Amino acid sequence: FLFSMAANVLEEDSMEQDIESPVTIHQPKLPKQAREDLPKNISKECAKRKIQRYVRKDGKCNVHHGNVRETYRYLTDIFTTLVDLKWRFNLLIFVMVYTVTWLFFGMIWWLIAYMRGDMDHIGDSTWTPCVSNLNGFVSAFLFSIETETTIGYGYRVITDKCPEGIILLLVQSVLGSIVNAFMVGCMFVKISQPKKRAETLVFSTNAVISMRDGKLCLMFRVGDLRNSHIVEASIRAKLIKSKQTKEGEFIPLNQTDINVGYYTGDDRLFLVSPLIISHEINQQSPFWEISKAQLPKEELEIVVILEGMVEATGMTCQARSSYVTSEILWGYRFTPVLTLEDGFYEVDYNSFHETYETNTPVYSAKELAEMASRAELPLTWSVSSKLDQHAELETEEEEKNQEDQNERNGDVANLENESKV
Repeated sequence: FLFSMAANVLEEDSMEQDIESPVTIHQPKLPKQAREDLPKNISKECAKRKIQRYVRKDGKCNVHHGNVRETYRYLTDIFTTLVDLKWRFNLLIFVMVYTVTWLFFGMIWWLIAYMRGDMDHIGDSTWTPCVSNLNGFVSAFLFSIETETTIGYGYRVITDKCPEGIILLLVQSVLGSIVNAFMVGCMFVKISQPKKRAETLVFSTNAVISMRDGKLCLMFRVGDLRNSHIVEASIRAKLIKSKQTKEGEFIPLNQTDINVGYYTGDDRLFLVSPLIISHEINQQSPFWEISKAQLPKEELEIVVILEGMVEATGMTCQARSSYVTSEILWGYRFTPVLTLEDGFYEVDYNSFHETYETNTPVYSAKELAEMASRAELPLTWSVSSKLDQHAELETEEEEKNQEDQNERNGDVANLENESKV
Protein backbone atom coordinates (compact mmCIF):
# COMPACT_ATOMS: atom_id res chain seq x y z
CA PHE A 1 0.00 0.00 0.00
CA LEU A 2 2.81 2.38 0.90
CA PHE A 3 4.58 1.61 -2.38
CA SER A 4 1.39 2.28 -4.37
CA MET A 5 0.85 5.57 -2.54
CA ALA A 6 4.43 6.63 -3.23
CA ALA A 7 4.04 5.72 -6.91
CA ASN A 8 0.83 7.77 -7.13
CA VAL A 9 2.52 10.76 -5.51
CA LEU A 10 5.42 10.52 -7.95
CA GLU A 11 3.03 10.30 -10.93
CA GLU A 12 1.07 13.35 -9.70
CA ASP A 13 4.28 15.31 -9.23
CA SER A 14 5.46 14.38 -12.72
CA MET A 15 2.07 15.37 -14.20
CA GLU A 16 2.20 18.72 -12.39
CA GLN A 17 5.71 19.31 -13.67
CA ASP A 18 4.63 18.48 -17.21
CA ILE A 19 1.71 20.89 -16.97
CA GLU A 20 3.69 23.74 -15.43
CA SER A 21 6.82 23.36 -17.54
CA PRO A 22 6.92 24.83 -21.07
CA VAL A 23 6.81 22.59 -24.10
CA THR A 24 10.27 21.29 -24.90
CA ILE A 25 11.60 18.96 -27.56
CA HIS A 26 13.08 15.89 -25.94
CA GLN A 27 16.03 14.43 -27.74
CA PRO A 28 15.46 10.81 -28.74
CA LYS A 29 17.86 8.16 -27.52
CA LEU A 30 19.48 7.44 -30.86
CA PRO A 31 23.08 7.03 -31.98
CA LYS A 32 24.83 10.23 -32.97
CA GLN A 33 25.26 9.06 -36.56
CA ALA A 34 21.54 8.30 -36.77
CA ARG A 35 20.40 11.83 -35.81
CA GLU A 36 20.70 13.41 -39.25
CA ASP A 37 16.94 13.87 -39.61
CA LEU A 38 16.50 15.75 -36.31
CA PRO A 39 15.79 19.50 -36.21
CA LYS A 40 18.76 21.78 -36.68
CA ASN A 41 18.46 23.36 -33.24
CA ILE A 42 18.88 19.95 -31.59
CA SER A 43 21.89 19.12 -33.76
CA LYS A 44 23.49 22.45 -32.80
CA GLU A 45 22.95 21.66 -29.13
CA CYS A 46 24.59 18.29 -29.70
CA ALA A 47 27.53 19.99 -31.42
CA LYS A 48 28.02 22.34 -28.46
CA ARG A 49 27.91 19.45 -26.00
CA LYS A 50 31.16 18.86 -24.18
CA ILE A 51 33.02 15.71 -25.15
CA GLN A 52 32.82 13.11 -22.39
CA ARG A 53 36.14 11.50 -21.57
CA TYR A 54 36.52 7.74 -21.65
CA VAL A 55 39.75 7.89 -19.62
CA ARG A 56 40.49 10.89 -17.43
CA LYS A 57 43.84 12.70 -17.34
CA ASP A 58 44.80 10.97 -14.09
CA GLY A 59 44.32 7.56 -15.77
CA LYS A 60 41.07 6.55 -14.10
CA CYS A 61 38.45 5.09 -16.43
CA ASN A 62 35.26 7.14 -16.51
CA VAL A 63 32.98 4.08 -16.71
CA HIS A 64 30.47 3.00 -14.07
CA HIS A 65 29.02 -0.52 -14.03
CA GLY A 66 25.30 -0.56 -13.42
CA ASN A 67 22.59 -3.23 -13.20
CA VAL A 68 25.07 -5.96 -12.29
CA ARG A 69 22.85 -8.83 -11.20
CA GLU A 70 25.53 -11.47 -10.72
CA THR A 71 26.93 -9.87 -7.59
CA TYR A 72 27.89 -13.28 -6.20
CA ARG A 73 30.89 -13.21 -8.53
CA TYR A 74 32.45 -10.56 -6.28
CA LEU A 75 32.23 -12.95 -3.33
CA THR A 76 33.83 -15.81 -5.25
CA ASP A 77 36.95 -13.65 -5.57
CA ILE A 78 36.76 -12.11 -2.13
CA PHE A 79 40.51 -11.44 -1.95
CA THR A 80 40.51 -9.17 -5.03
CA THR A 81 37.30 -7.56 -3.80
CA LEU A 82 38.95 -6.62 -0.49
CA VAL A 83 42.07 -5.35 -2.24
CA ASP A 84 40.01 -3.15 -4.56
CA LEU A 85 38.07 -1.57 -1.69
CA LYS A 86 38.95 1.88 -0.45
CA TRP A 87 41.27 2.16 2.52
CA ARG A 88 38.60 3.19 5.02
CA PHE A 89 36.44 0.17 4.19
CA ASN A 90 39.45 -2.11 4.11
CA LEU A 91 40.60 -1.04 7.56
CA LEU A 92 37.05 -1.35 8.88
CA ILE A 93 36.78 -4.93 7.59
CA PHE A 94 40.26 -5.70 8.97
CA VAL A 95 39.27 -4.62 12.48
CA MET A 96 35.83 -6.22 12.30
CA VAL A 97 37.14 -9.64 11.21
CA TYR A 98 39.54 -9.89 14.14
CA THR A 99 37.04 -8.51 16.63
CA VAL A 100 34.28 -10.88 15.52
CA THR A 101 36.54 -13.94 15.68
CA TRP A 102 37.77 -13.01 19.14
CA LEU A 103 34.22 -12.45 20.38
CA PHE A 104 32.99 -15.68 18.75
CA PHE A 105 35.63 -17.91 20.31
CA GLY A 106 35.45 -15.99 23.60
CA MET A 107 31.74 -16.78 23.74
CA ILE A 108 32.47 -20.48 23.15
CA TRP A 109 35.12 -20.53 25.90
CA TRP A 110 32.65 -18.93 28.27
CA LEU A 111 29.92 -21.45 27.33
CA ILE A 112 32.29 -24.38 27.95
CA ALA A 113 33.21 -23.00 31.39
CA TYR A 114 29.55 -22.32 32.20
CA MET A 115 28.35 -25.78 31.10
CA ARG A 116 31.11 -27.54 33.06
CA GLY A 117 30.25 -25.59 36.20
CA ASP A 118 33.52 -23.69 36.44
CA MET A 119 31.64 -20.49 37.30
CA ASP A 120 30.21 -22.14 40.41
CA HIS A 121 33.65 -23.22 41.71
CA ILE A 122 35.58 -20.00 41.41
CA GLY A 123 38.25 -19.97 44.10
CA ASP A 124 37.81 -23.71 44.88
CA SER A 125 41.30 -25.22 44.95
CA THR A 126 39.93 -28.78 44.72
CA TRP A 127 38.14 -28.07 41.41
CA THR A 128 40.04 -28.35 38.12
CA PRO A 129 38.50 -25.92 35.63
CA CYS A 130 38.79 -26.06 31.85
CA VAL A 131 40.71 -22.77 31.82
CA SER A 132 42.29 -21.58 35.02
CA ASN A 133 41.50 -18.04 36.20
CA LEU A 134 38.51 -17.75 33.85
CA ASN A 135 35.72 -16.17 35.90
CA GLY A 136 33.47 -14.51 33.33
CA PHE A 137 32.88 -13.45 29.76
CA VAL A 138 35.51 -10.70 29.86
CA SER A 139 38.21 -13.10 31.00
CA ALA A 140 37.05 -15.58 28.31
CA PHE A 141 37.33 -12.85 25.69
CA LEU A 142 40.87 -12.00 26.85
CA PHE A 143 41.83 -15.68 26.77
CA SER A 144 40.50 -15.88 23.19
CA ILE A 145 42.69 -12.93 22.17
CA GLU A 146 45.75 -14.49 23.84
CA THR A 147 45.09 -17.83 22.11
CA GLU A 148 44.59 -16.47 18.62
CA THR A 149 47.42 -13.97 18.73
CA THR A 150 49.75 -16.40 20.59
CA ILE A 151 50.55 -13.75 23.18
CA GLY A 152 50.64 -16.11 26.15
CA TYR A 153 50.75 -13.99 29.32
CA GLY A 154 50.68 -17.18 31.43
CA TYR A 155 47.84 -16.13 33.78
CA ARG A 156 45.03 -18.01 32.02
CA VAL A 157 46.03 -21.52 30.96
CA ILE A 158 44.00 -24.44 29.59
CA THR A 159 44.17 -27.63 31.64
CA ASP A 160 44.42 -31.25 30.51
CA LYS A 161 41.07 -32.18 32.13
CA CYS A 162 39.02 -30.48 29.40
CA PRO A 163 38.99 -32.42 26.07
CA GLU A 164 36.41 -30.08 24.49
CA GLY A 165 38.67 -27.14 25.35
CA ILE A 166 41.64 -28.86 23.71
CA ILE A 167 39.62 -29.38 20.52
CA LEU A 168 38.47 -25.73 20.58
CA LEU A 169 42.08 -24.64 21.08
CA LEU A 170 43.14 -26.54 17.95
CA VAL A 171 40.27 -25.14 15.92
CA GLN A 172 40.94 -21.56 17.02
CA SER A 173 44.68 -21.88 16.37
CA VAL A 174 44.13 -23.16 12.81
CA LEU A 175 41.38 -20.67 11.96
CA GLY A 176 43.38 -17.84 13.54
CA SER A 177 46.37 -18.67 11.33
CA ILE A 178 44.12 -18.66 8.26
CA VAL A 179 42.58 -15.32 9.23
CA ASN A 180 46.02 -13.84 9.87
CA ALA A 181 47.38 -15.05 6.55
CA PHE A 182 44.35 -13.78 4.64
CA MET A 183 44.03 -10.36 6.22
CA VAL A 184 47.75 -9.61 6.51
CA GLY A 185 48.25 -10.77 2.92
CA CYS A 186 45.40 -8.55 1.80
CA MET A 187 46.89 -5.55 3.59
CA PHE A 188 50.37 -6.27 2.23
CA VAL A 189 49.12 -6.50 -1.37
CA LYS A 190 47.12 -3.30 -0.95
CA ILE A 191 50.10 -1.44 0.49
CA SER A 192 52.49 -2.69 -2.19
CA GLN A 193 50.12 -2.04 -5.09
CA PRO A 194 51.96 -0.39 -8.01
CA LYS A 195 49.22 2.22 -8.45
CA LYS A 196 51.23 4.72 -6.41
CA ARG A 197 54.28 3.99 -8.56
CA ALA A 198 52.23 5.08 -11.57
CA GLU A 199 51.79 8.50 -9.96
CA THR A 200 55.40 9.32 -10.84
CA LEU A 201 54.92 8.40 -14.52
CA VAL A 202 53.87 11.61 -16.26
CA PHE A 203 52.38 12.37 -19.66
CA SER A 204 52.48 15.68 -21.48
CA THR A 205 49.40 17.83 -21.10
CA ASN A 206 48.96 18.13 -24.88
CA ALA A 207 49.72 16.05 -27.92
CA VAL A 208 51.14 17.73 -31.02
CA ILE A 209 51.03 17.20 -34.78
CA SER A 210 53.97 18.38 -36.87
CA MET A 211 56.43 17.26 -39.54
CA ARG A 212 59.22 14.84 -38.67
CA ASP A 213 61.60 13.52 -41.35
CA GLY A 214 59.28 14.82 -44.05
CA LYS A 215 56.24 12.98 -42.66
CA LEU A 216 53.26 14.23 -40.68
CA CYS A 217 53.38 12.73 -37.17
CA LEU A 218 51.30 12.74 -34.00
CA MET A 219 53.50 13.01 -30.90
CA PHE A 220 53.23 13.10 -27.11
CA ARG A 221 55.83 12.95 -24.34
CA VAL A 222 56.23 10.56 -21.40
CA GLY A 223 58.60 10.69 -18.45
CA ASP A 224 59.51 9.06 -15.15
CA LEU A 225 60.14 11.23 -12.09
CA ARG A 226 61.91 8.54 -10.05
CA ASN A 227 65.53 7.43 -10.26
CA SER A 228 64.46 3.77 -10.05
CA HIS A 229 63.54 2.71 -13.54
CA ILE A 230 60.57 0.88 -15.00
CA VAL A 231 61.79 -2.45 -16.37
CA GLU A 232 60.48 -3.69 -19.75
CA ALA A 233 58.52 -0.50 -20.31
CA SER A 234 56.19 -0.45 -23.31
CA ILE A 235 53.75 2.11 -24.71
CA ARG A 236 50.42 1.61 -26.47
CA ALA A 237 47.83 3.99 -27.87
CA LYS A 238 44.15 3.58 -28.70
CA LEU A 239 41.76 5.79 -30.64
CA ILE A 240 38.31 5.94 -29.01
CA LYS A 241 35.71 7.02 -31.53
CA SER A 242 32.17 5.96 -32.34
CA LYS A 243 31.59 4.55 -35.81
CA GLN A 244 28.85 3.15 -38.00
CA THR A 245 29.48 0.10 -40.14
CA LYS A 246 28.48 -0.33 -43.76
CA GLU A 247 25.56 -2.47 -42.61
CA GLY A 248 24.24 0.36 -40.41
CA GLU A 249 25.41 -1.02 -37.08
CA PHE A 250 26.40 1.70 -34.59
CA ILE A 251 29.46 0.90 -32.45
CA PRO A 252 29.86 3.35 -29.56
CA LEU A 253 33.38 4.04 -28.31
CA ASN A 254 35.04 1.84 -30.90
CA GLN A 255 38.71 1.17 -30.13
CA THR A 256 41.32 1.37 -32.89
CA ASP A 257 45.03 0.71 -32.48
CA ILE A 258 47.42 3.59 -33.12
CA ASN A 259 50.82 2.33 -34.22
CA VAL A 260 53.56 3.89 -32.10
CA GLY A 261 56.37 1.64 -33.31
CA TYR A 262 55.06 -1.88 -32.81
CA TYR A 263 56.65 -3.25 -35.99
CA THR A 264 59.95 -1.42 -35.51
CA GLY A 265 60.30 -2.00 -31.76
CA ASP A 266 60.06 1.70 -30.90
CA ASP A 267 57.22 0.93 -28.50
CA ARG A 268 59.75 -0.76 -26.16
CA LEU A 269 61.11 2.09 -24.06
CA PHE A 270 64.26 2.66 -22.06
CA LEU A 271 62.63 5.25 -19.87
CA VAL A 272 65.59 6.95 -18.22
CA SER A 273 64.84 10.44 -19.50
CA PRO A 274 61.63 11.87 -21.03
CA LEU A 275 60.86 10.44 -24.46
CA ILE A 276 58.71 11.74 -27.32
CA ILE A 277 56.45 8.99 -28.69
CA SER A 278 55.72 9.43 -32.39
CA HIS A 279 52.94 8.02 -34.55
CA GLU A 280 53.48 8.35 -38.30
CA ILE A 281 50.27 9.39 -40.06
CA ASN A 282 50.19 7.11 -43.10
CA GLN A 283 47.52 5.23 -45.02
CA GLN A 284 47.01 2.79 -42.10
CA SER A 285 46.60 5.64 -39.61
CA PRO A 286 43.10 6.74 -38.50
CA PHE A 287 44.29 10.37 -38.96
CA TRP A 288 45.07 9.87 -42.66
CA GLU A 289 42.24 12.10 -43.90
CA ILE A 290 42.10 14.59 -41.00
CA SER A 291 43.34 18.12 -41.66
CA LYS A 292 43.89 21.05 -39.30
CA ALA A 293 40.48 22.53 -40.09
CA GLN A 294 38.72 19.20 -39.64
CA LEU A 295 40.47 18.20 -36.38
CA PRO A 296 38.35 20.39 -34.00
CA LYS A 297 35.18 18.95 -35.54
CA GLU A 298 36.14 15.36 -34.73
CA GLU A 299 34.76 13.68 -31.61
CA LEU A 300 37.61 11.40 -30.68
CA GLU A 301 39.90 10.57 -27.80
CA ILE A 302 43.41 9.14 -27.76
CA VAL A 303 44.14 6.85 -24.82
CA VAL A 304 47.82 6.16 -24.11
CA ILE A 305 48.92 3.29 -21.85
CA LEU A 306 52.41 2.91 -20.37
CA GLU A 307 53.21 -0.47 -18.83
CA GLY A 308 56.25 -1.98 -17.14
CA MET A 309 57.58 -3.73 -14.07
CA VAL A 310 58.58 -1.90 -10.92
CA GLU A 311 62.29 -2.44 -10.38
CA ALA A 312 62.00 -2.70 -6.58
CA THR A 313 59.09 -5.18 -6.34
CA GLY A 314 58.85 -6.79 -9.79
CA MET A 315 55.11 -6.05 -9.94
CA THR A 316 53.48 -4.83 -13.13
CA CYS A 317 52.69 -1.12 -13.20
CA GLN A 318 50.35 0.67 -15.62
CA ALA A 319 49.87 4.40 -16.13
CA ARG A 320 47.18 5.88 -18.39
CA SER A 321 46.21 9.23 -19.81
CA SER A 322 44.12 10.59 -22.68
CA TYR A 323 43.93 13.43 -25.18
CA VAL A 324 40.76 14.87 -26.68
CA THR A 325 40.67 17.02 -29.81
CA SER A 326 41.04 20.26 -27.85
CA GLU A 327 44.32 18.93 -26.39
CA ILE A 328 45.89 18.08 -29.77
CA LEU A 329 47.94 21.04 -31.04
CA TRP A 330 48.48 21.21 -34.80
CA GLY A 331 51.80 22.72 -35.88
CA TYR A 332 53.69 22.50 -32.57
CA ARG A 333 56.71 20.67 -31.19
CA PHE A 334 57.89 19.89 -27.67
CA THR A 335 60.53 22.03 -26.03
CA PRO A 336 63.78 20.09 -25.36
CA VAL A 337 64.26 19.24 -21.68
CA LEU A 338 67.60 17.36 -21.75
CA THR A 339 70.85 19.31 -21.39
CA LEU A 340 74.47 18.18 -21.05
CA GLU A 341 76.14 19.37 -17.84
CA ASP A 342 79.59 18.71 -16.43
CA GLY A 343 79.75 14.92 -16.52
CA PHE A 344 76.01 14.18 -16.52
CA TYR A 345 72.72 14.88 -18.28
CA GLU A 346 70.11 17.03 -16.57
CA VAL A 347 66.36 16.94 -17.21
CA ASP A 348 64.41 20.15 -16.69
CA TYR A 349 60.87 19.10 -15.86
CA ASN A 350 59.72 22.72 -15.82
CA SER A 351 59.69 22.53 -19.62
CA PHE A 352 58.17 19.05 -19.80
CA HIS A 353 54.74 20.26 -20.96
CA GLU A 354 55.93 23.27 -22.97
CA THR A 355 55.58 23.44 -26.75
CA TYR A 356 56.58 25.88 -29.47
CA GLU A 357 55.03 26.59 -32.84
CA THR A 358 56.65 25.36 -36.04
CA ASN A 359 55.91 25.53 -39.76
CA THR A 360 53.49 22.72 -40.53
CA PRO A 361 51.14 22.36 -43.51
CA VAL A 362 47.46 22.60 -42.67
CA TYR A 363 46.54 19.81 -45.07
CA SER A 364 45.89 16.20 -44.17
CA ALA A 365 48.47 13.50 -44.79
CA LYS A 366 46.38 12.20 -47.67
CA GLU A 367 46.29 15.62 -49.34
CA LEU A 368 50.04 16.02 -48.85
CA ALA A 369 50.65 12.66 -50.50
CA GLU A 370 48.43 13.64 -53.43
CA MET A 371 50.31 16.94 -53.80
CA ALA A 372 53.63 15.11 -53.80
CA SER A 373 52.40 12.72 -56.48
CA ARG A 374 51.20 15.63 -58.61
CA ALA A 375 54.59 17.31 -58.28
CA GLU A 376 56.16 14.20 -59.80
CA LEU A 377 53.76 14.09 -62.79
CA PRO A 378 55.77 16.42 -65.12
CA LEU A 379 58.74 14.11 -64.86
CA THR A 380 56.62 11.17 -65.92
CA TRP A 381 55.15 13.20 -68.75
CA SER A 382 58.62 14.13 -70.08
CA VAL A 383 59.75 10.52 -69.97
CA SER A 384 56.67 9.35 -71.85
CA SER A 385 57.04 12.10 -74.44
CA LYS A 386 60.66 11.13 -75.00
CA LEU A 387 59.65 7.53 -75.43
CA ASP A 388 56.99 8.56 -77.95
CA GLN A 389 59.49 10.67 -79.87
CA HIS A 390 61.95 7.80 -79.93
CA ALA A 391 59.24 5.49 -81.25
CA GLU A 392 58.28 7.99 -83.97
CA LEU A 393 61.92 8.30 -85.04
CA GLU A 394 62.20 4.52 -85.25
CA THR A 395 59.08 4.32 -87.43
CA GLU A 396 60.36 7.08 -89.72
CA GLU A 397 63.69 5.29 -90.12
CA GLU A 398 61.89 2.05 -90.93
CA GLU A 399 59.76 3.80 -93.56
CA LYS A 400 62.85 5.37 -95.14
CA ASN A 401 64.63 2.03 -95.21
CA GLN A 402 61.61 0.41 -96.86
CA GLU A 403 61.45 3.15 -99.53
CA ASP A 404 65.17 2.76 -100.26
CA GLN A 405 64.67 -0.98 -100.58
CA ASN A 406 61.80 -0.47 -102.98
CA GLU A 407 63.85 1.91 -105.10
CA ARG A 408 66.67 -0.59 -105.24
CA ASN A 409 64.28 -3.34 -106.27
CA GLY A 410 62.90 -1.09 -109.02
CA ASP A 411 66.36 -0.36 -110.41
CA VAL A 412 67.21 -4.08 -110.49
CA ALA A 413 63.96 -4.85 -112.35
CA ASN A 414 64.68 -2.19 -115.01
CA LEU A 415 68.19 -3.60 -115.61
CA GLU A 416 66.76 -7.11 -116.16
CA ASN A 417 64.20 -5.83 -118.69
CA GLU A 418 66.88 -3.93 -120.65
CA SER A 419 69.12 -7.04 -120.83
CA LYS A 420 66.22 -9.08 -122.21
CA VAL A 421 65.63 -6.55 -124.98
